[in-house]
Amino acid sequence: MQRQQQVKKRIKQGRRGRGLSTAVLIGLFTTLSMAAKAVTVNVTDERGEPVSGAVVWFEGSHLSKDTQISQQLYKMGQRDRAFTPHILVVPKGAQVSFPNYDSILHHVYSFSAAQPFEFKLYRDSPQSLTFANTGVVELGCNIHDWMLGYILVVDSTHFAITDNKGIAQVNLAKSLSQSTTVNIWHEGFANLDQPETIKVAKLGTNQTLTYQLNQSLFKAKEDFSDEFDDYE
Repeated sequence: MQRQQQVKKRIKQGRRGRGLSTAVLIGLFTTLSMAAKAVTVNVTDERGEPVSGAVVWFEGSHLSKDTQISQQLYKMGQRDRAFTPHILVVPKGAQVSFPNYDSILHHVYSFSAAQPFEFKLYRDSPQSLTFANTGVVELGCNIHDWMLGYILVVDSTHFAITDNKGIAQVNLAKSLSQSTTVNIWHEGFANLDQPETIKVAKLGTNQTLTYQLNQSLFKAKEDFSDEFDDYE
């Protein structure tokens, strides 16, 4: 009889344990679902074709900053003699490291007004920098002339880059009833320091916006030849 009572007790404890685990899982699922709310922005060119690589971000005094986004450590690496990612979006004040994944040296620099800097020849020692000013930081390498990359520093933690279908998913924790500025930037703009902007009276989570660019995009010619191809 005593043994049967012990078995029943263990069964009840097991049921309570499973109930607790289920509750935790439901809570996690709910949290993830809430975090997954986003505004979908479709960006097209003047012909109505989808535009990939366009940066979209929201601005407004009523938009609260996401501390996790602000405090994240961002990376702009060099791999296979190219900047990776080609375009990096970071919030104002973010720290960015520049790891070199190649077996050769790189010499990274920028003359951009938003953040001029220079990391001289380096390979094994990671370099890092805090980007305190908003704007476009165009990157180059003194050794490999074709290397080109961009860091876009924005006064926002609500941003995304369009995919091959021209779609950007910008996370938004809750709907906005106040006027919000929607900014769109692309490396093909004639003036890289001037994004296109629109004002949206209201923004709802899971809402879809479609934006057609006002200007034609300049397409850079890719040339990966280099007289220092064997440079070590």
